[in-house]
Amino acid sequence: MHCVVANWKMNLTSDEARIFCEEFLGRFVPEAGIEAGIAPPFTLLRQVSDLVGTKGVRVFGQNGHAEAKGAFTGEVSMPQLKDAGCSGVLLGHSERRQFFGETDAALAKKIMAAWQWDLLPLLCIGESLEQRDAGQTLAVLGQQLSILAETGPGPLWVAYEPVWAIGTGRRAEAPQVREAHAFIRAEMLRHGADTDVPILYGGSVTPESFPELLAIPEVAGGLVGGASLDPLKFAELIKQAG
Repeated sequence: MHCVVANWKMNLTSDEARIFCEEFLGRFVPEAGIEAGIAPPFTLLRQVSDLVGTKGVRVFGQNGHAEAKGAFTGEVSMPQLKDAGCSGVLLGHSERRQFFGETDAALAKKIMAAWQWDLLPLLCIGESLEQRDAGQTLAVLGQQLSILAETGPGPLWVAYEPVWAIGTGRRAEAPQVREAHAFIRAEMLRHGADTDVPILYGGSVTPESFPELLAIPEVAGGLVGGASLDPLKFAELIKQAG
């Protein structure tokens, strides 16, 4: 199975999202073995779900709180994501870790909360440039995946996103991706994860770079940032994954 997920981050308005979905659906053809998804801002979840949810496209929240309700101003709960039409949720994106102090301990609780509300967690992991240069990549990935010992096995996707390749136009070279994905698979199996959990690559994924990435063992698709804001490029990426 190959998976391609658009992370719109803090982009697009209601009108822009409508135009995107119309143009994207004009090019999108569902295929067996291909999972397509879109993670819009919270304000667009219901709209995007109504437009693409019945067309074989998953809708992901970009984050979710571990508590089902309460005095957590500015947060969105898992049942609220479910109510808005989501079938999954991104967790642990590097921007959440970097700018909002998201911790591994919090992510373990969020994964279990997502399962409780029948949402598919897409766990994002990856190292900074400083950690890469210091030879700490595998240690960082191992620490980030250690939360699976606490959560136990369950439905899960994982995205390897080297932080230094997100939104920079840079991407990890094939040997670096191969090493990281092989290590991630081994760690996940060590923690009891299912053997068929897809491991996506994220970090400046484009139609030009995606075929080479898909040729790497254990790369099961992509979590796409900038290129996913173009409906034609996003449709092309899904086609390439076929």
